[in-house]
Amino acid sequence: MEQPGADSDAEPVAGPDPELAATMGFSGFGKKARTFDFNAMFEQTRRTAVERSRKVLEDREKEAAQKEEESGSHDAVSPKAASSHTIVRTTSEDSDSSESEDSSDEELIGPPLPPQGPVEKTEDDELIGPPLPPGYKGSDEEEEEEDEMQEEDEHPVKKIPDSHEITLHHGTKTVSALGLDPSGARLITGGFDYDVRFWDFAGMDASLQAFRSLQPCECHQIRSLQYSSTGDVILVVSGNSQAKVLDRDGFPVMECVKGDQYIVDMANTKGHTAMLNSGCWHPKIKEEFLTCSNDGTVRTWDVNNDKKHKGVFKPRSAQGKRVIPTCCTYSRDGKLIAAGCQDGSIQIWDRNMNVHTKFHCRQAHAPGTDTSCLTFSYDGTALASRGGDDTLKIWDIRQFKTPVNSVTGLPSFFPMTDCCFSPDDKLLVTGTSVKKGGGHGKLLFFERETFKKVYEIDVTDASVVRCLWHPKLNQIMVGTGNGLAKVYYDPIKSQRGAKLCVVKTKRKERQAETLTQDYIITPHALPMFREPRQRSTRKQLEKDRLDPMKSHKPEPPVAGPGRGGRVGTHGGTLSSYIVKNIALDKTDDSNPREAILRHAKEAEENPYWVAPAYSKTQPTTVFAEVESDEDETDDKPEWKKRKI
Repeated sequence: MEQPGADSDAEPVAGPDPELAATMGFSGFGKKARTFDFNAMFEQTRRTAVERSRKVLEDREKEAAQKEEESGSHDAVSPKAASSHTIVRTTSEDSDSSESEDSSDEELIGPPLPPQGPVEKTEDDELIGPPLPPGYKGSDEEEEEEDEMQEEDEHPVKKIPDSHEITLHHGTKTVSALGLDPSGARLITGGFDYDVRFWDFAGMDASLQAFRSLQPCECHQIRSLQYSSTGDVILVVSGNSQAKVLDRDGFPVMECVKGDQYIVDMANTKGHTAMLNSGCWHPKIKEEFLTCSNDGTVRTWDVNNDKKHKGVFKPRSAQGKRVIPTCCTYSRDGKLIAAGCQDGSIQIWDRNMNVHTKFHCRQAHAPGTDTSCLTFSYDGTALASRGGDDTLKIWDIRQFKTPVNSVTGLPSFFPMTDCCFSPDDKLLVTGTSVKKGGGHGKLLFFERETFKKVYEIDVTDASVVRCLWHPKLNQIMVGTGNGLAKVYYDPIKSQRGAKLCVVKTKRKERQAETLTQDYIITPHALPMFREPRQRSTRKQLEKDRLDPMKSHKPEPPVAGPGRGGRVGTHGGTLSSYIVKNIALDKTDDSNPREAILRHAKEAEENPYWVAPAYSKTQPTTVFAEVESDEDETDDKPEWKKRKI
């Protein structure tokens, strides 16, 4: 059946050259390419399909009427069913309309519908063109997804990534510092045990071991760790007066100079003279960082100049006296410097004007308490402060006299207890401290607008000191008082980070096998002197077991004078025995007579050694009588005296 008006929208083309066609061997050579209007073709196809459907419907109705007249049966196809068959045929033919234009035998209508309820469709609902892709979603489903996204925006609690967690074991003492580089590839932890550990998420496996541990500040507790804005250097603030800058692998880059503690005006010293409290990097300038100290100053530094500070800010009390800053930070744009002081005040300076404060609040927190953290919101209009008076407050720096919201009853036992904003600026996060055996430390989430507690996480049975919510990874890092660093994440909402290491299997631990001989590795030795390394220790041990020389058990040392032809340690002669037992007596007998008579009285009173041995054979002592007889017989001849 030919299609009427199939080429009505095509441009007229000239006929092919018959000689050129005969030369090339087929009749279609030389035809000019036609241009097509797809919208017109689709419309023409739809019209053709409708006309075919009507003709087929009429033919079927005629056949059904003839069958009814001939057989009189009531099983003929109803017009409604016929129309349903026709409509399905229409949709099936539409997908193959491009092929049906060139073919003439189009009598096959298609398979009949299964025996079920009729399908009613109108011409407006007919699908024209190829079938929809499998991932296509209608407008209704898209609207539902948009509604779900709006619900998540309205409920920021659903964005908290806490479905999974991993635990990194830093040590046994408090994790007092956390730092994560801007890309989220590496985490650094510092603690009261003076150690700084480096964790690489991409390089770790499921055993979760740090790839480096060092003590950059010897025997000083780590107070603060932070990567620079580019992630190439790390600021280390410890309990001494000199901050250090390390590279990504932990090697020192620079160390701040120490000031002269005997100068009264701290602005005239080159550096800090007392213990550091906190520090941070400039968010825009990668070479500049900030530190505050117990000497009552806040100083800015340049990485390229370790001889002197860059600028000095001196917080003052209402009476103009020096106060100690306990925490400091930059604003998000780097134009403001904020410091929390021991007198309870929060003072903010313009970075380029270090004399007078731009904003200040004298009674921000209770006097005498250490404000442990200050942080600016991502939009730069709000400032959150975590006080040592167990409070958390949020301030609008444009109206800095009174806090916008505050919450009390948040115990804080550490001078570096943290608080931070969520990446969407809708939540404020902080941790609580507990005494040993006093319960679980918690991570609390407060809504920024109302300051209502919307969520909490029981972290561990120790204090929660540090918390960090990385905006790119959408993961929360927590440092605790029992030496743990926990990472909370969600497999769907979070990116990379902890997800990279938990999927890797642990490496098989090799059993410690004792080598048969020690190898001395000399890198500059000639190849002929090098000993081949053992490829398999087990096989080498089996070979050594069969070797009578290597498997010979060494004889134990000889005790005593010796046996089996082996001489003892000190020999087997009498002289060696005397040397071992007698000659080693180093008693100082400077007066031999006193040494002999030392025990004379005790021997006379309690004879034990000599007298009992001769008690039966020794006659009564007659020395005194002999002496008296000699006195009486002095006149006797000499030979008689000798006889006696």
